[in-house]
Amino acid sequence: MPTASATPSRSTARRHLIAVVLLVPALAALALWAFAWPAARTAPRDLPLGVAGPASATAQVERQLDRHKGAFEIHRYADEAAAREAVEDRTVYGAVVVTPQGPELLTASAASPAVAQLLQQAVTQQAAAEGTRVRTVDVVPAPQNDPRGAALGASVLPLALAGMAAGAAVTLLRLRGIRAVVALAGAAVLIGVVAAALAHSWLGILTGDWWAEAGVFALTTLAVSAAVAGLAALVGPAGIGLVSFVVMFLGNPFSGASSAPQMLPEPVGTMGQWLPPGAGASLLRSVSYFDGAAAAGPALTLTWWAALGLGAVLLGSALKSRTPSAEPAPEREPAPVG
Repeated sequence: MPTASATPSRSTARRHLIAVVLLVPALAALALWAFAWPAARTAPRDLPLGVAGPASATAQVERQLDRHKGAFEIHRYADEAAAREAVEDRTVYGAVVVTPQGPELLTASAASPAVAQLLQQAVTQQAAAEGTRVRTVDVVPAPQNDPRGAALGASVLPLALAGMAAGAAVTLLRLRGIRAVVALAGAAVLIGVVAAALAHSWLGILTGDWWAEAGVFALTTLAVSAAVAGLAALVGPAGIGLVSFVVMFLGNPFSGASSAPQMLPEPVGTMGQWLPPGAGASLLRSVSYFDGAAAAGPALTLTWWAALGLGAVLLGSALKSRTPSAEPAPEREPAPVG
């Protein structure tokens, strides 16, 4: 006959079996939703696009663009110089300039090769239907070693993994307080230097200031690692899984690194820019290709993640150090008399 102690073990094994059978398909479904759904619904949504030239001449262009319901957010400029400056400042992804010689399309493939191609197709096809030709000028071209932006987009996941690994290592090695902060910052700096050496010096996919790019890599890594270690310091090892879930299943597919945030379904395009992978990719583009234009927003997002994470690390350490002292001291027995 089976012993009484065997019954709980069988019951526990049965629960574990059911959990695995149900949990794994649920995670697979969630991963497919997070990664495949945005990719399958990629399309322009309020994509910033400039129109330049006399009002009488640009009216027809605006009417043509309005046919793409909700696709473009029109910005009006007086002339080509103003439109070109807006493209270089990352205010718009491109601009249609009406000139006496015919329409001209300004693009910036460095901002997003996918968007530059989409604009070229949308504008030139409409012009071809009317019997006119459009001259395309790539104002800020993508680097020759990464013309489609695939390598830059692929850099998002390794940085996220490195940040999660650093944060988990600090937690599992039980580093606390200042030591944990120093370990996280030191690892982020080294990762930033190595990443810049690979992406800029070796692969040649980045063309901006080397140290600024290294700083972006380091700050992106620190934003993730500090969040992992910080939440783990407050709630325990479960914080590692929670932050890793947010970064991997939300931050990575919602980053828009391979296209643009405005090409993703709402609200995930906006959400992605609030998370380290999306903010890191946007900041890296600004620093590497646009001389820092439009860098303030993503830099502030990453800084907040890093600051809050490091603050949580210090807070968690302080709370744990106070726990023993909060316990009442044992009463001493009175010494025997005599």
